[in-house]
Amino acid sequence: MSKVLYEKRDQIAYITLNRPEVHNAIDRETDDLLFDAWNEFDSDPDVRLAILTGSGEKSFCAGADLKSHIDPWINAGPELGRSVLARGFAGGITRGLHHIRKPIIAALNGWVIGGGIELALACDIRVASDNVQFGFFHMRRGMHFADGGIVRLVNTCGVGIAMELELMGEPIDVQRAKEIHLVNRVVPQAELMSTAEDMARKIIRNPRVAVESAKETILEVVGRPLDDQLKFEALYGYSTMGDPEIAAKRDEFLDRRDQDRATS
Repeated sequence: MSKVLYEKRDQIAYITLNRPEVHNAIDRETDDLLFDAWNEFDSDPDVRLAILTGSGEKSFCAGADLKSHIDPWINAGPELGRSVLARGFAGGITRGLHHIRKPIIAALNGWVIGGGIELALACDIRVASDNVQFGFFHMRRGMHFADGGIVRLVNTCGVGIAMELELMGEPIDVQRAKEIHLVNRVVPQAELMSTAEDMARKIIRNPRVAVESAKETILEVVGRPLDDQLKFEALYGYSTMGDPEIAAKRDEFLDRRDQDRATS
């Protein structure tokens, strides 16, 4: 069976890391399969959103498979960093393919370790089961995040939290992760996928042009000065107004024909 499963249902792409015997660690083959999956998701007009998860209940992802990654990294020399700039970890979703405009929800289960944290942070929304543990153990092996983990930790949780988690190299449980905004929601394991799917459906009910523009705007304004943030928000937000679906939604609202008026 493939190390990455890809399935489409109801405008949702389900991408599943499928190496439970090694805690869904990502080796070279898995990385290439993820690259194919992200590109298929991005280019398919019939798919509007992806849910990423890991097989089994023990782990979402244990990061890079050290059996396939460490030796090439150690032997690469000082040019290694420059050589990987075009394509980051996990098929490039952490860097290189990070401009995908469609939303990605991470459904996290079990252990999320090292590069698995970087992969989760590269998703737009993170739903976690109540058995999740985040392991920052890479620091104990002399490595820090290099594929977007530090950048996204700072943007998501703040400088102080990023310093604590990355420098100490200690695990944190899911409740601590919720407190620092590393995850959006915590649910029982049995409700993990149904919760992710419910969130997905609520996103999909909104016009595609607005959803994708909102995601692009949020990512574009991060870290910019206030004047630039306000400028980008206006440029992106008002650029959607010519879309026919926006006009149709307006008419439905004014004629009281919209199906979700004042409802969740």
